[in-house]
Amino acid sequence: MDDFGDSGPAAAMALYPEEARLIKQVLAERRHEFTTVRGCARLALTALGLPAAPLLPGHRGAPRWPEGAVGSMTHCQGYRAAAVGHAFRFRALGIDAEPDEPLPRAVAAKVVSPEERARLTRMTSHDATVAWDRLLFCVKETVYKVWSPLAGSWLGYEDADVRLRPDGTFTARILVPARTAEGVRLEGLETLTGRWRAARGLLLSAIALPNPAGPHGE
Repeated sequence: MDDFGDSGPAAAMALYPEEARLIKQVLAERRHEFTTVRGCARLALTALGLPAAPLLPGHRGAPRWPEGAVGSMTHCQGYRAAAVGHAFRFRALGIDAEPDEPLPRAVAAKVVSPEERARLTRMTSHDATVAWDRLLFCVKETVYKVWSPLAGSWLGYEDADVRLRPDGTFTARILVPARTAEGVRLEGLETLTGRWRAARGLLLSAIALPNPAGPHGE
């Protein structure tokens, strides 16, 4: 579920008191983003027949979803979106949106490895209309949103090697092992695949990680 601009059902949805307390001291623009992205999420939850509960930050700021749901939210200037699914179908979902503009040089130096930079140069020669370094950043943010709820640990930009493809797909090879807080290794997180899109001045990326025990894994 997404929302471009300030109109539409998501923009009109009110916050729960628990959510409102979190942002009572923030600027109006940030309150609007916080409210509308949760409106998108609650519309998606309702469409799946799941409860439209308060969406409060949990570990490392990731939203805590109602029992039986997994999801991800994103917002940037002029755009808010949420992806929600049944937990029996998906282990995790990740989405991110960014403006289709080049990354500041100092940020790019932290996000893009030399190997990735070489690949981005080739992508630029193929299509110079996409801000490929910003797209790489967008994808790594999406990867983190999938990784964090499962592993419960930090994943740096340098810990994922991303290959973007002109057909709108990508692969992220994770360079560190995924383990729970108890040290148990998590399988299925070594390589993540997803899709990206450039449209309306935005870069969008998404990963849907199937639940092996659910319909996708049967």
